[in-house]
Amino acid sequence: MPDVVLPCLNEAAALPWVLSRMPAGYHPIVADNGSTDASAAIAAAHGATVVAAAPRGFGAAAHAGLRAATADVVCFMDADGSFDPCQLPRVAGPVAAGEADLLLGRRRPTAPDAWPLHGRVGNAVVAWRLRRTAGVPVHDLGPMRAARREALLALDLTDRRFGYPLEMVVRAAAAGWRVGEVDVDYAPRTAGGRSKVTGTVAGTLRAVRDMSRVLAR
Repeated sequence: MPDVVLPCLNEAAALPWVLSRMPAGYHPIVADNGSTDASAAIAAAHGATVVAAAPRGFGAAAHAGLRAATADVVCFMDADGSFDPCQLPRVAGPVAAGEADLLLGRRRPTAPDAWPLHGRVGNAVVAWRLRRTAGVPVHDLGPMRAARREALLALDLTDRRFGYPLEMVVRAAAAGWRVGEVDVDYAPRTAGGRSKVTGTVAGTLRAVRDMSRVLAR
């Protein structure tokens, strides 16, 4: 069954709900990216494998979790409560069945405030550029996704910031992978903080900048 990598930075409020909803057989790996709250302790208490991830950056956390994984199929998902782990089989199932090599969860907001306008616009611009330059038929660079562990490691991803999710798709497409997407719910994150990427205009701009650098390579 799949491992689930959860990049984490100060998500103590969300982790109990997130970890309690892991599907049977899905093992969570919380990649702690320097949390100053009780995230690591809470994750361990709920049965997750906890790994330290440095330096600070989404890609650094995601890749540390990937390197710690041992399952054939690895999922990625935000730890902030915006995704329901019960929907992980939607992205992992087709990969495990050999129907896709990389499957992304296309976010479908469940509430008006789940995905701020600046976040949606920034994501749409990057997805449009990806379709135009790489021919990948996706509309969202969603952080819920799944692929096979050894194949992911062989991509030799190098971005350690917000460009990591896009680099994964770009390199997968260049390697001839079958890349697709499936709808998943996207809810407002758990109270206690804002998304490090889409919760602020500055975060969105940093993500678009990092992703633009990936597309320019």
